[in-house]
Amino acid sequence: MRILYVEDNRINAILFEEAIRLRDGIELRIAEDGAEALDRVRSWTPNVLVLDAHLPGMDGFELLRALRCEPGLAKVPAFMCSADAMPDDVKRAAEAGFTGYWSKPINIAKIMSDLDEICAARVDMAAVSGAPL
Repeated sequence: MRILYVEDNRINAILFEEAIRLRDGIELRIAEDGAEALDRVRSWTPNVLVLDAHLPGMDGFELLRALRCEPGLAKVPAFMCSADAMPDDVKRAAEAGFTGYWSKPINIAKIMSDLDEICAARVDMAAVSGAPL
């Protein structure tokens, strides 16, 4: 599974990276802002997007809209990852097309559970369509 995490706070990126290392079979790439994220996806297609809400240049909502226009990313699961986790924040993210909301500090069990669900859905879709994972 390929995950792109867009986070401008290096400490948060390191913590997320360490949590993801607990799971085999995940290729994680980190971008510090929207421009870098867009550049990365033009040569590497992630299976999951994880976007911080507050990024320099464009926020996570603007970035998701831009990423959805890139080839192969229109339906990729996207998670907002932010300390702003009030009900209105979560609702706004869902309305913007985010699959889920991971609040900071990160809940490793929640992230792993969501990633397990995505893996299971990918296996089910591949079995039905005969497509590779």
